[in-house]
Amino acid sequence: MRIKILLLTLFLLPVSLFGQENVTVKGRVINEQGEAVEYVQVGIPKLQTGTISSADGHFEISAPCDTLEFFHVSYQSGSYLVTGPADDVVIVLHENELPPAVFIGGDTKEKYLLKPGTKILGDKGLIEFVPKTGSTKGVEIGSVAKTKKPFLVQDIQFSIYRNTIPDCVVSVNIYRIEGRDDEFVNVLRKPIYVNVAEASAPQEFHIQPEETILLEPGKYFISFQIVDCNEEALRAYLATPEDERDHSKMRLSSNIYLKSSYIRKAALGKMEHMPVNIGMVVKGLEYQ
Repeated sequence: MRIKILLLTLFLLPVSLFGQENVTVKGRVINEQGEAVEYVQVGIPKLQTGTISSADGHFEISAPCDTLEFFHVSYQSGSYLVTGPADDVVIVLHENELPPAVFIGGDTKEKYLLKPGTKILGDKGLIEFVPKTGSTKGVEIGSVAKTKKPFLVQDIQFSIYRNTIPDCVVSVNIYRIEGRDDEFVNVLRKPIYVNVAEASAPQEFHIQPEETILLEPGKYFISFQIVDCNEEALRAYLATPEDERDHSKMRLSSNIYLKSSYIRKAALGKMEHMPVNIGMVVKGLEYQ
C-alpha cells in the first residue's frame, strides 16, 4: 500500500481566530504604474492566516478586523487595516530599491549549496500538496543551507513525482535566516516562477536564475510554493461531494527526503521546523 504524508494543504478554509468574527475582504494589488502585481502574499502573520493573489493581482481573504500585510519579492511590503467587509480595496506596492549585486574577484570552485538529503520509502512515500475546502493558498516548504564563503547560485533543481493540478504554477524563493528568532529576509530581486505540467510520470526541473544571486556567508532557506492553478477546475473539484471525488485529481506529489526543513502553512505565516522535504538541490560557484 502506498504511504502518503498529507501534511501540505494548498487550500484552507479561513476560520474565526481568537474569538474574532471574520469578514471578507476583496481587492486588487497594483504597482505605481497601475499594473497588476501577480502572486502577492497576503495575510496576518501573527494569526497564521493568509492567501496569495491571482495572476491579475486580485485577492480575497476571510480575516478578522486587523492589519493585512502584503509581500512580493520585487516590491516593498504594504498593509491594509481591516475595519469591516470590503470588495473594492486597491493596494499600491512600491518597487524595491535593492543595491546591485557586487561581483567578487578571485578563484571559484563548483559546489553544492544544498543537497537533497536521503530519499526515504522510495516511490511508496510521497509528500502531497492536496486541495482542501476553501480558497486560501500559501503553503511553502523548503530546506536550510549554509555557506561560509560567498556563493553564486547557478542551478536550482527539484523533481515532481506526479501532478494532476491543471495550470499549476510554483515559485522558488531564497531567504536569508537572521537572528535568534530565525527571521526570514528575502534576497531575490524578482520572483522565480515555474509551470508544472499535468503528468503521471516524474518531471525534473533545472532552473538557471535570470538575475545574479550572490549569497554572502550565512544561513539560507530555499523554498517551494504553489501559487496558482486552474480556478475553474478547482471550484468544480471542491463542488463535488467528498465521497464522490476522484482523489487522484488536484494533487501534486513529490518523493520524501530526510532533510532539515521548514514549512509555512499560510502566506506570511510562521515558519515551523519539519524533518522532511521534497529534495531540492542548489549548485553554483563558491568564491575562495
